[in-house]
Amino acid sequence: MVPLKRRKVACSLDPGDNAPTKFPQLVLFLLERKMGASRRAFLSRLGRKNGFQVEEAFSERVTHVISENNSGDEVRTWMDAQGRAADAQLLDISWYTESMRAGLPVDIQDRHKLQQQVNQAELLLFSVPAYACQRRTTLVNHNTALTDALSLLAENAELSEEEGRGVAFRRAAAVLKALPSVVTSMAQLEGLPCLGGHSLRVIRDVLENGASHEAETTKQSERYKALKVLTGIFGVGAKTADRWIREGIHTLQQLRESAQTLNRAQQAGLDHYDDLNQPVSQTEADAIGDIVQKAVACVLPGAQVTLTGGFRRGKDTGHDVDFLITHPEEGREVGLMPKIVSWLESRGFLLYQKTTRNSYLESMDGPGRPASNMDRFERCLSIFKLPDVEPQGTKEGPISAAPQKRWRAVRVDLVVSPISQFAFALLGWTGSKLFERELRRWAGHEKAMSLSSHALHDNTQSRYLRASSEEEIFAHLSLEYIPPSERNA
Repeated sequence: MVPLKRRKVACSLDPGDNAPTKFPQLVLFLLERKMGASRRAFLSRLGRKNGFQVEEAFSERVTHVISENNSGDEVRTWMDAQGRAADAQLLDISWYTESMRAGLPVDIQDRHKLQQQVNQAELLLFSVPAYACQRRTTLVNHNTALTDALSLLAENAELSEEEGRGVAFRRAAAVLKALPSVVTSMAQLEGLPCLGGHSLRVIRDVLENGASHEAETTKQSERYKALKVLTGIFGVGAKTADRWIREGIHTLQQLRESAQTLNRAQQAGLDHYDDLNQPVSQTEADAIGDIVQKAVACVLPGAQVTLTGGFRRGKDTGHDVDFLITHPEEGREVGLMPKIVSWLESRGFLLYQKTTRNSYLESMDGPGRPASNMDRFERCLSIFKLPDVEPQGTKEGPISAAPQKRWRAVRVDLVVSPISQFAFALLGWTGSKLFERELRRWAGHEKAMSLSSHALHDNTQSRYLRASSEEEIFAHLSLEYIPPSERNA
């Protein structure tokens, strides 16, 4: 056996120590505490052989301190005791070993960083109201890693027809979307509403490991992938998709080769699948709006067309385009939809359309309708044939000499509302879906009122509360008015 002193000399003369430095911007120091001298010596030689600068002594040159089985506070205390305030990243040994396997520095993720105890006195504690309709939620979200994981789990629950779980995840994500800065500690979330045990476990997993294991597993599951593909067909809901999956259909090709009978909407959705699953741009939405405006002006001069949905909330893209149509004179809108549809069809703009009549009767339906029911306006669910609004060529020139399809299919919803119900319809069709759900929950639980896209009914006084603007509806509900751009719950 080689004596300890000779072993140390042999180590210092290892030819690998003279390997050229490949990553001069990194200066590493391996902390011996809890790692042990022999393991530290071995890992140091390994790092140098791979072109890393591994220092024997701690100094202000060090950019990364690597430790094993130490907390961030323990390492920081040790560094302070050295009398050198090096501004170094504190990393777990896992980052070092992964870098050795890769032969280069791997990206530093949250799971590589040493956790330090939170100073409660310096911790930024968050506070938000209980209902999403009380919060201002812009499109900017400081916690996308958290909200994306929760939203994916919500979507999976909805596709599995577990509405309760889906709503719980959506409400939790909405709380995080409304926070003014990044969540760095679970302690910051104490006392916040709508964060159930399951959601908190997902959040903790992301904060500690950089990703949610449950969300990632769900995303890669064959069932989730199949549900996403099949429900991406216009006219196919979760129940139909689930039945097809149980019958062995997981892809579009399998569906096309099967003996399934598709209704008219589903066949149109399958025929135009690629187009309908491509995001609609603001430019395309505006182009469709011009066509709808022209159609409405031709069949009923003076009628008004308003772009609603996500585009009204400030989004740059959407999965469909929604328009709300009314006329300043009550009653003039009756029978308008068939005329609009006829105009559009005669000019080849509709690949598919289904029109429903207005079945809302205030005296019978208004106060008693459950908040989750769809509204009963006259509407047309359609697939538009939109002529190209983008240049056909690229910077490199024409795409090809072969004939190109010069149009794309786009989902478009047209809704006609009487002017007396327009404010409620505009509020309901602007979204977001959770914001509207929370508005109705607030109305019922806090104000003893029934809110729909048609009307607001005061149940204690047995009377309707009229409104000519969204601001008036918020005032009736004793809520601060929140503009569309801040309803992205």
